[in-house]
Amino acid sequence: MVSAVPNIVPRHVAITMDGNGRWAAARGLARSAGHKAGLDPVRMCIQECTRRKVTALTLFAFSSENWRRPVEEVASLMGLFVEALDREIAELHANGVRIRFIGDRQTLSVRLQSQIMAAEHKTAANEGLRLQIAMSYGGRWDIVQAAQKLARESASGALRPQDIDEQRFASHLQLAGLPDAELLIRTGGEQRISNFLLWNAAYAELFFSERLWPEFAVSDLDAAFTFFSGRQRRFGLTGEQVAPAARTS
Repeated sequence: MVSAVPNIVPRHVAITMDGNGRWAAARGLARSAGHKAGLDPVRMCIQECTRRKVTALTLFAFSSENWRRPVEEVASLMGLFVEALDREIAELHANGVRIRFIGDRQTLSVRLQSQIMAAEHKTAANEGLRLQIAMSYGGRWDIVQAAQKLARESASGALRPQDIDEQRFASHLQLAGLPDAELLIRTGGEQRISNFLLWNAAYAELFFSERLWPEFAVSDLDAAFTFFSGRQRRFGLTGEQVAPAARTS
């Protein structure tokens, strides 16, 4: 049965995919089994966001802090990323998805960096869903590297400090060129941002799901979209100021 699509669809959905390890532990499995099981809801979200005409989907796959996890788990995750890219890129390309990876690539293996560049090049001309995979990514890192770029421009004389505004700063962030995240979903029951898209999610609606990521289904995504559809997005205005605009939009 095809799920109902809410009237108001976010342009940019961001998801923190939490709960793989706990899902595996509850079944007496290795954490790597949870990460593998988490690929199915990734595919579902890509398909559903494409169907619902979402502009951009950003998935938090591996944070800069995740490098502190056990060596075996990190190695397993990196291997899974390599395998998934090999297996999924052809279908993503066929469906018009444009893929981009955000994060500190220099911390990744040479092989994975090469695959990332090949995937981005292959899908660069696609005009469908803009899919961002955040790997070795942290919101604070993102802001710092943007500040460093601006500082270098200023030091070279190409930029005056007084010309730095929000728009120029945002153009140096990893998600430059995309609308800000409007709906941020986090699974697994935790209710925090965890250093994800600190700038780009400044006005995102936050939806926290108790569902562990491998169990996240279309009905759960429906619930998040319905939640978003019911929100009044004020951006500092009063409800009375927003309501007339909403009626005429």
